[in-house]
Amino acid sequence: MKKILITGGAGLVGNVLINGLKDKFEIRILDQKPMKGVDSYVGDISNLDSILPAFKNIDTVVHLAGDRRVHGDWNSILNNNITGIYNIYEASKRNDVKRVVFASSQHATGGFYDVEPWSFINKGEYEKLPDDYKPLDETCRIRPDSYYGASKSFGESLGSYYSDFYNLSTINIRIGWVISDDDPTFSPISLNLWLSHKDICQIIELSINANQDIKYDTFYATSDNHWKIWSIDKAKSVLGYKPIDGAGSIFKLRDPKKADT
Repeated sequence: MKKILITGGAGLVGNVLINGLKDKFEIRILDQKPMKGVDSYVGDISNLDSILPAFKNIDTVVHLAGDRRVHGDWNSILNNNITGIYNIYEASKRNDVKRVVFASSQHATGGFYDVEPWSFINKGEYEKLPDDYKPLDETCRIRPDSYYGASKSFGESLGSYYSDFYNLSTINIRIGWVISDDDPTFSPISLNLWLSHKDICQIIELSINANQDIKYDTFYATSDNHWKIWSIDKAKSVLGYKPIDGAGSIFKLRDPKKADT
């Protein structure tokens, strides 16, 4: 089995991946706290020396760690998401890792949330959508909606550099919304962005096992939701992604704090 390192493995998405992929890969995690029952390394991604040992004998790094707050303050984003992603790539290069699967985000292009007609989906104003509406694909411009979104676009750019000059394969997955209770029905935004637990496991597995001829590429990833701002056609055609789940068309407003991500 391939040996993979999941950074931020003690978090929600890390736990989902461990549970879904533990029978398919040999898993190690890197986090600021150990996790029982899993090969764990404790380190801070803003400190390169503290994380280097975790990358030894690793085939693929799945990079989740960082400040995941969309409106996180600049100093935290700088340390955890920008310095952090540099350290991930540098540690991967020094340890001859073959591929980094980077958990990017649709917030790298989230400025489109405020642009019609896509803003109608975000607001749940579906009746305003034009008949010729089409979801955005990976050819759209980088358009961050926050420091967080800008840090994700920086990570994608850095991956391109390491791919070209250090032969480190990089797959960027602009993941949607992974919800703790796996129920997306509480808002229009969640109906659009939901990426179910089964589907994130599938897209990450496909990215790990993708042909090594893929030296650098970027994909949007949500479940096969009824309302979409972001197209998942490229992930389907290139990676063979076949989402198992899909959000319906109706939301019921409830407290989003109950749907931690």
